[in-house]
Amino acid sequence: MSVSTHVLDAVAGRPAAGMAVQLLGPDGVVASGTTDADGRCRLTEQPTAAGAHRLVFATGAWARAQGTETFWPEVVLTFAVREPAEHHHVPLLLSPFAYSTYRGS
Repeated sequence: MSVSTHVLDAVAGRPAAGMAVQLLGPDGVVASGTTDADGRCRLTEQPTAAGAHRLVFATGAWARAQGTETFWPEVVLTFAVREPAEHHHVPLLLSPFAYSTYRGS
């Protein structure tokens, strides 16, 4: 399974560059990374187990680095991996008091 994400700052209307992200699987940390200048982060190309996985976004630290406040010290998105061979793209649209996500392609 490959996993990637894309974080967008919905207030500024631009990518959220420099945000730390961790991928957690059933057995713990699978991978970690930081969003690039386009707000993208490809976490793994390696196969991982089926089951629940979590993306943990360090939104509080990122907001502080931007000089802004946020209600979210971190955002945790849990998703089910049913087909480990498929690519999983899980974007995050972020604002100080709300966030949204979806399964991307």
